[in-house]
Amino acid sequence: RVVELTDADAEQLFPVMAMLEARCAHEAALRAGDDTMLHLQRLHDQLERCAAERDIDGYYRVNHEFHSLVQRLADNRWLDRATGDLRRFMRLWRGRQLTLAGRLEASIDEHRELLAAILQRDAQRAERAMHAHLMAQLAALKALQLQERQAGPAPRAGRRRA
Repeated sequence: RVVELTDADAEQLFPVMAMLEARCAHEAALRAGDDTMLHLQRLHDQLERCAAERDIDGYYRVNHEFHSLVQRLADNRWLDRATGDLRRFMRLWRGRQLTLAGRLEASIDEHRELLAAILQRDAQRAERAMHAHLMAQLAALKALQLQERQAGPAPRAGRRRA
């Protein structure tokens, strides 16, 4: 089944996903073992390299792995199911918002804060950092949409398929 999403749908989906992923970060900070923390650190190191090289495609790919790992580390099957179901819709916008000037740098800074909180097992801070990260993505997407509207008609439609 194909679902068409408008850019306006992002304003409803991002806050929901922010709550879910924030809870994943909270639970991951409490439950993750040392070996999985090391895996999370390695993914973050890859994000750093991609950001330094301005490799948006690579960053997007590793970012997806990073967020998926945080979701798994939460070790909550109901949270995993709800987050996983919505993640496929989020993928449509997550890569797109990284093209906004300065967003890649902001995103890696947000990841640094998130990783530090998880590694320190500070669940509340991890939850706040993840929530802020998702809401920053929405703000960037809206800024990008505004730029596109101001630039005139785009060659592609404003709808995305999931």
